Amino acid sequence: MNTIPRRTFGKLASALALALALSACAPPEKPVAEKAPPTEAELLESARTIHQQSLVLDAHADIVIPSTPANFLSADGLSKVDPTKLKAGNVGAVVMAIAVGPGPRTKAGDKEARAEADEKLAAIQKLAADNADTVAIAKTAAEIEAVRASGKTALILGFQNARSLQGDVSALDKFYDAGVRVFALNHLAHNDFSDSSRPFHDAATGLYEPDAHNGLSPLGLAAIDRINALGGVVDVSQASKASTLATIARSKTPVIASHSNVRAISNATRNLSDEEIDRIGATGGVIHVAPFSAYLINFSTPEKLEAIRKARAAAGLPEAYSYPYELYWELPDPVAKEKFTTSIREALGPATVDIMIDHIDYIAKRIGIDHVGIGTDFNHGSGIDGYLDAADSLAVTVGLLRRGYSAEDIQKIWGGNFLRVLRAAEQAATIKAAPKP
Repeated sequence: MNTIPRRTFGKLASALALALALSACAPPEKPVAEKAPPTEAELLESARTIHQQSLVLDAHADIVIPSTPANFLSADGLSKVDPTKLKAGNVGAVVMAIAVGPGPRTKAGDKEARAEADEKLAAIQKLAADNADTVAIAKTAAEIEAVRASGKTALILGFQNARSLQGDVSALDKFYDAGVRVFALNHLAHNDFSDSSRPFHDAATGLYEPDAHNGLSPLGLAAIDRINALGGVVDVSQASKASTLATIARSKTPVIASHSNVRAISNATRNLSDEEIDRIGATGGVIHVAPFSAYLINFSTPEKLEAIRKARAAAGLPEAYSYPYELYWELPDPVAKEKFTTSIREALGPATVDIMIDHIDYIAKRIGIDHVGIGTDFNHGSGIDGYLDAADSLAVTVGLLRRGYSAEDIQKIWGGNFLRVLRAAEQAATIKAAPKP
């Protein structure tokens, strides 16, 4: 057994005693001063820098109805995404929806839907042609970035409601060839492809239609396969829960929800349940939160529920609803419509950017920062205090920065996550575009 010599041990003990004595005599270390939080001016300046460096991308906006180029582009307040507002908000890209509403599930009804879709497609194409110095249609992730780098806003074509396919899956090819890259099978009411989160209401019976397919029909399954093969992005916004889960299970690439919020916060049927949120995250998708008051606010408190019930009863609308404004469009008198919508706004209370970020927080904390984005649903009822139109986009960046999101996080939320999904769809395409002559 080795031992330390007595003399060596004594030296070590003396050195240790001296070190302890010197330590006791040394002045205490000064605490590290905490950095002062940024002032509002500093925060705003940082937000402006991040906003300018980000691809600010809106994953869903509608054409103003009636869908005329003049209405879309004019700065007369009709459109929330006219070029003046897009430029003011530094919006670099927006998905413009070639959307059609509900209608009879008949050949004549589908034909009318196709005519409406063709009209909107032609309107967007004309906008790009007539305003080449302001906007440009982009068909790939690389083109989106190139258009933005040129100082213009990229218009990405979106499709919503498979009614306009007229029961023909191959019609998807025509829309894709025309430039459409984001495809949603649903809107209000079920169609021949999939079930909606907002079933049709039969005024005669007072009942909502039951699920037609328990998710996706054979046509719907084939449509998802075709969108994947073409290289399009599948969009599950407005789909029923069963349809959303079936779509995620079928799609070979990540899906997006282009304008959907959190059902755990606001119990609207077109918001996403935790199960849907988890599946979208687990499969690499992105949920884009919308500044739409009725889909942001928690209206499940007893006080709000009672106020909503009274407003609906006074308007002669059924007390059952998928969201508080449901069926306001069936009120024949414009004055009655305005009175009803005003009473619902008062019942809900103000929706703010801060509440919108609550939904972003919920998704980011639950499934990660790579799976959340922003899709406004402007021109279709959206717009809240502080974020009324595209010109107010900086307010979201300020709010995110105030909540503690980093510059990298904010860049992902605004456009980076969408581009990742679009690139994945492009790379997985099995139908390659023919080379240009």
